[in-house]
Amino acid sequence: MYAVVGCSECSNLWIIEGRSETTQCPRCGSRRPYKRRKKFVETEDADHARDVRASMLANRQGHGDAFAELDSFGTLEDDVSDGVIDDDEYLEESGLDVNEVDAAGERDPRGPTRSGSKKEIIQQALRDLERPTEAEVIEYAGERGVSADDVQDGLEKLTRRGEASESRGRYRLL
Repeated sequence: MYAVVGCSECSNLWIIEGRSETTQCPRCGSRRPYKRRKKFVETEDADHARDVRASMLANRQGHGDAFAELDSFGTLEDDVSDGVIDDDEYLEESGLDVNEVDAAGERDPRGPTRSGSKKEIIQQALRDLERPTEAEVIEYAGERGVSADDVQDGLEKLTRRGEASESRGRYRLL
């Protein structure tokens, strides 16, 4: 059971499904017993309830004639669902190869792939390389998407914090 009801406080119209003891206006929050709400229509059909509410709102704003020319909600929903095309069909109609688009989506040309944070990559470089120089760490991290400036800053922070040491231009983790 669906009912189009109105609020006596703010004149809002909404649809209630079923029958509860009390109802609360979604706009102003006023709570009233269901029996005391003004029911404009009670129906078993949700589409009919939506049509009645929409018609009342259109009439309230002076667009009742324009609304009368529209199809019902159920018909409009059917039209929309019938008129929707899937992504593959859209791409093909646009002259694009679906397989190439899928393959392009798999690779991300916007940036290198990186596993871990910048700090973790720099620390991994110090673990993997044997007493590397700054240039060797920059090369290692650069292959993993970390810029030279970020590597220099990271090495400086690690040595300042005592997590790494630098001696004669060579680094190691502590």
